[in-house]
Amino acid sequence: MEETKTKEVAKQPVTVKSLFGREDVQQKFAEMLGKKAQGFIVSVLQIVNSNALLKQADPMSIYNSACIAATLDLPLNNNLGFAYIIPYNQKYQDEKGVWQIKSVAQFQIGAKGFNQLAQRSGQFQTINATDVREGEMKSIDRLSGEMQFVWIQDETERLTKKIVGYISYFKLINGFEKPFYMSVEKLSAHGKKYSKTWGKKGSKWEDDFESMCLKTVIKLNLSKNAPLSIEMQRAINTDQAVINDDKGENVTYADNIQDAEIVDMDKEYERICLMITDCKLLADLDLLQTSNPDIDVALFDKQREILTIKTKK
Repeated sequence: MEETKTKEVAKQPVTVKSLFGREDVQQKFAEMLGKKAQGFIVSVLQIVNSNALLKQADPMSIYNSACIAATLDLPLNNNLGFAYIIPYNQKYQDEKGVWQIKSVAQFQIGAKGFNQLAQRSGQFQTINATDVREGEMKSIDRLSGEMQFVWIQDETERLTKKIVGYISYFKLINGFEKPFYMSVEKLSAHGKKYSKTWGKKGSKWEDDFESMCLKTVIKLNLSKNAPLSIEMQRAINTDQAVINDDKGENVTYADNIQDAEIVDMDKEYERICLMITDCKLLADLDLLQTSNPDIDVALFDKQREILTIKTKK
């Protein structure tokens, strides 16, 4: 009789609630988040309960997305805008080779999430993004990339003007700065090309176009032009992906973003090497090394020796 009950329990389907109620799962989040773990788990359950499509999603994909959010220490609260768990219909082939559709969770990082990760690295003096209204952009130097803006100061007047684009900007502690601008037309084309949920009900591009535009210019600016910490690299690699393991090492991109947005690590290595040689102060060099522990120590030591000699002179 007892054996029959055990088999019946084993046959019961795993739900998000039962999965996150397991002792080993709660222990894992406690190890990652400490005292914040219980509140984090409650927020995940609330997100799932408030979304009919997420209720149907594979519980493990929700768990894996939550693990990445916890690893990055980004709260999962749709009202805060740091990170999201989004339902997504994924095609797969069953054992007979027939194409089927299952509902899974997709992990997404918001504009605030990328800002938060950049600030944590300690390399950014300023990072921001904003819309650009009609008449505010005056010129773009196609060769140098320099842009000139005349911002409308009267907020009431500004809100009457049409939004023509979005721009992100950052300045590093060492003085390097970079703006990145995309017109509304280019952002729309980007969304159509790389988001499979473009135009569909429930899509972030459909429901919150502005936040997706801000996120896109921030993410592309960081991935193309900024030094990336290991944490930021993980964020870019897991954003807009179905997470297949709790470490984010095995992902399936729900959107077609691999070629467009995933950082080429060889180019990233070259960029950091250039930043090492550009460092003028030992403090900046130490900060850069702390944020990039995977870069060859000898490169930092060589530049540190050069700066030390210059300082003595």
